Order: sequence, then structure tokens, then C-alpha cells
Amino acid sequence: MRFPHLQDVNLEPLWEEEINHKLALKHALLFSEIGGEKRCIVEEATLSEALNYLSQLDLEYPVTQVDKESFDRLKNKFLEIQTGSDFESMGTTSEELIEIEDDLLEFIRNSQDLLSSEESAPIIKLVNSLFFQALQKGASDIHIESEDRKGEVRLRIDGALKKHLDLEKQIVNLVINRIKVISSLDISEKRIPQDGRTQLSISGKSIDVRVSILPTYYGERVVMRILSQSEHIPTLKDLGFADDITQALYRLLNHAHGMILVTGPTGSGKSTTLHAALQHIATPDKNIITVEDPVEYNAENINQIQVNTKVGLTFAAGLRSILRQDPDIIMVGEIRDSETADIALRSALTGHLLLSTLHTNDSTSSLSRLMDMGIENFLISSTLLGVLAQRLTRKLCVHCKEERLLPLHVAKEINIPEDKMYFHAVGCKACDFTGYKGRQAIGELFIIDDQVRAMMKDGFNDHQIREAMKKRGMKTISDKLKEMLVSGETSYEEAIRVGLMDG
Repeated sequence: MRFPHLQDVNLEPLWEEEINHKLALKHALLFSEIGGEKRCIVEEATLSEALNYLSQLDLEYPVTQVDKESFDRLKNKFLEIQTGSDFESMGTTSEELIEIEDDLLEFIRNSQDLLSSEESAPIIKLVNSLFFQALQKGASDIHIESEDRKGEVRLRIDGALKKHLDLEKQIVNLVINRIKVISSLDISEKRIPQDGRTQLSISGKSIDVRVSILPTYYGERVVMRILSQSEHIPTLKDLGFADDITQALYRLLNHAHGMILVTGPTGSGKSTTLHAALQHIATPDKNIITVEDPVEYNAENINQIQVNTKVGLTFAAGLRSILRQDPDIIMVGEIRDSETADIALRSALTGHLLLSTLHTNDSTSSLSRLMDMGIENFLISSTLLGVLAQRLTRKLCVHCKEERLLPLHVAKEINIPEDKMYFHAVGCKACDFTGYKGRQAIGELFIIDDQVRAMMKDGFNDHQIREAMKKRGMKTISDKLKEMLVSGETSYEEAIRVGLMDG
């Protein structure tokens, strides 16, 4: 077969909505207009692969062959506008990044090309740099908000939002469009919420990003959750829990069957605790399978399934399949509904050790939460081994924290020594002027023993059980926060934010 051959040409990409360009790129098939005629562009090295793929498409475009350099030039232009998760294929080099916040502000002020389009190199550079700086600062989320006359970028660092920079209104719209492009979302749709995800590669690290776009009064706002695929899984000791909790948790993990729950609000480190627990019990003679959304830690010694609701792979469906895989230990990322709860408890009853998370404020409320899901009381008491409620508390920066007295009524209210000096946050360069540096996990462990089972059988509600457990010496999250406050590790404001008043 002979095709017209062009040498050293600079072609422009032809973007056709009905063509899956991601697949076409994969099979080395490109499209362009030459002399007003739509054509397929191929190169010699990948000719057969491109033609094979073309034969599957319902297209009548004539084929033109070009030299490798011309083909690569056109391919790079396609990669620039590919409406998919194209960061991985492009890579992100240091030339495409602005590494320091001040330089980024200078770049925004001086760049004339920013307002040309969301595909212009400066906009791509700006978005890449936002991701890079978020990673550098250890942020878990990037918030981009549209206001009346400007836009704002904020980063969630150590669980609290901090302003990063202001953007002009027009630039915000282009940044949001660029984010839609790389997350395969509809650029033209600005009236309804959209959810997507993308993957990018920065400084050799592969990062998954979950994107949520919401229309607001002044325009759209974007929240991006950075899911850094972490190779290093911390141990339970590394997380900072008190020794008594760690030792009690180790004892629970020695059980051959039953259910262990970790509870707490979003972003309180539940998944990390579960993975740390799995690493503690993982041995070559155990078959450990997890179903997660998303897979945050790549662990070599366990089998991990990622939830995919689009194809019907939910937590419940994944859990059903796991049970046919002869597991010893199962980890379910989250119990969201009664179906998952029912299968989880029954699998814990039939000889499996099951670990999962639940959204409740404290450890004892997990009993009523499971009952709300329609689980029988006897099933809970016979399978549940223990519940760990946890929070992440920001630690005061050791370089700038300052002592001061707490108001008398405050000290009395929370029952701590009134004449003692307590530390508060100030802010310096070392902590990025937040006053806090790093976080520590704190928790309360509620162990289901015979006395608790008797109380459940007698119809005690979770509040009554909680009071009884406190009398028996269970340390609550509030107690742990008081300890941190007295020892000068955190501030009163942070202790209040985390749950000092929850009791």
C-alpha cells in the first residue's frame, strides 16, 4: 500500500468530538486538515498498528504518511488538548513548573498570554504549578473559588484551610476549564455539579486527583482531593496513639474472626490506621483482601480491589466476591449502607476477621449506627470486637508557640488546672505562619466485652453504655485532648476544633 508522503511539515490537530482521541493516540493515529481536506496522519514505524485501528473506525478520511519529526510535533499538539488524564503521558518537567509561591505570583502578574485560552502554555504551567506547590506543602485538598471580582486558591494543610493566592476572575475561569479538560469533564456545562478524576506525574510521583466542581452564585468552585499513592505505610506506633490503645488494638488483631471498626469524620486518618493494622497482621500464610475507594496505599502483601460504581463494583458487590476467594482477613474501606453492613457482619460471624470504617462521632455511637442500618442487636454483640474512634490533632509549632493563661471560666468548664500556663499558636516561617506543624492521631478504644454484651442485651442505649465505659476507665478523645493541652502539645483552639467538648 502506498500513501502520499509529506516531509518536514507543521500540521495542526483536527479535533473531532466523535473520535476517541485517547485510543487513537494509543494506536498512533492522528488527524489533521491538509488543503481543506480532513486526513488521517500516520508514520512508518507504527503504520500497521494505525491502519488496524483505522479499519475499526467508520471514517472515510484519506491517509497521509509523514516523517517521524512531523508526526511527533502533531502528536505533542494532540497531547496538549487531549480531554483525558493526559498528565501521565505528558509528564511534568521542571520547565513546566513554577516552584516558589512568590515566583508564581510574579508569573501571573507578568504573563500576557494567560488570558488567551485554557490550552495556552501559561495556563497549563499555572495549573501544574498549583499541583506541585500543593504537594510541596503537604496539602490534602486544593480549593479554587470564584468570588464577585476575583478568585481564590486555598490549600488544606494538616486538616485546616490556608489561603494560597488570589487570581483574576478571567484567569480563574480558564484554570477551571483546564482542570475540566484534564479530568474529562464537560467544559461547556457550567450549571450542574460535575465529578471526575485525573492522574498526574510530578517529580516522578504518580498522583491520583479526585475533582469535584460545583456551580455557585459567582461562578464555579473546584475542590481537588490529592490521593498520593503512598509506598510507605506507617506502623500503628508511628501514628502516635497512646501505648495502651496500641497494645489493646494489637490484642484485638490477634482474633481469628470478628469485626473491628475505625470511626471518625472524613480526613481523620481512618484508612491509614486500617492499613497499619493490616501490615501488623500480614504474614505469608494469610490471604488478605481489601475493597477500597480509592486504593490509597499500594501494599505488596495484600490483594486490593478498587470500587468502580460505573460498572457496578460497589463495596457490597466487592465484598460478596471476596468471600468466594477464601480470605482469612478482609478490609472494607467503608460501611456505607445496610447491604454492606449485613454482608460484613455475617462474614465476620462465619470465621473471617473483618476491618472497616464507619462515619460516627465517637466509638459507642457505632452501635446505634449499625442498628439504624437494620442490623440485629444479637448479630452486633456476637461479632463486634472493638471500635476505635480517632481524630488527627495539629501539634503546635515548637519554634513559635507562646505561653499564656486561659480565662478562668474556660479552665473551669473543661476541668483543667486554672493557674497553669497553656500554649497558643503564633506563626513563623518554620510553620508557614499557621502556628502548627504536623499532626498526631488520638483515639478512644471501645472494647466489646461480656459486660457490654449484657448491657446491649438489656436494651441500654449507646449514651448509657458510654457513661458506663467511662466509669470503667475508658479514656475518651476529650480526655486525650485535655492531656495534649496540659502537656503543651496543642492549643485550646485546636482542642475545641477537634472535639474537646464532645465528652
